[in-house]
Amino acid sequence: MTRKRVLLIGFVGLLIIGAAALAFVPRGRQADAPRAEGQKPALMVLTTLPLLFPEEFTLEGGGSKALTALETRYRVVPIGTTDAASLRQARMLLLAHPLAQPAEALVDLDGWVREGGRLLLLADPKLDWPSKRPLGDKLRPPPSFADTGLLKHWGLTVQAPAETGPKQRELGSRQILTASPGTLSGSCEIESGGFVARCAVGKGLAVVVADADFLNVEQLDGPTESNLEALIAELDRLER
Repeated sequence: MTRKRVLLIGFVGLLIIGAAALAFVPRGRQADAPRAEGQKPALMVLTTLPLLFPEEFTLEGGGSKALTALETRYRVVPIGTTDAASLRQARMLLLAHPLAQPAEALVDLDGWVREGGRLLLLADPKLDWPSKRPLGDKLRPPPSFADTGLLKHWGLTVQAPAETGPKQRELGSRQILTASPGTLSGSCEIESGGFVARCAVGKGLAVVVADADFLNVEQLDGPTESNLEALIAELDRLER
């Protein structure tokens, strides 16, 4: 075999090895890359948490680190309810510890998912997020996710934790810090010991996570560097 042929075979081998290495780059890595403004898909957000606006009305603006992370990849569209008119605005929805929705809005939400909608629902049965608002204030986040039948309709239940406090949990392929996470069980695909449920609902998908406190990276006491990466990676996975 000539030296030239040996070099050619070696070069081809390097190309094959390089292509194989690229194929094994983790899927979530590209999910962190910012998008240009014109390439950002709409993401509806419904939440009781101070993610989009601060608790106190101020001229200094507001928002959170979670909102900043979302806006690198999505055009965030706040909505106030899950009725059919609101849900027409986008294909993706983040429900982050929402208020209990009226029965008619839950029917609309179920129908929207079944027609191809993509939902990430943070259903926290024991919210530890501090609030300056007094108990009973309608603007204060509820102490637990109020399931008025949606999870049951999808074959799921969520239970409050037996022990409260910070806990490490796995979301996707990332370890995140949570606070008093719950446990999901039921007929959907259950992951991470009940922390995550992935439900095929008609033509759509619903991912349910038994915690919302992990978004509070400003106040959680512990390592939170992967929390928002995990949030963005889950949304990226839902896009596919």
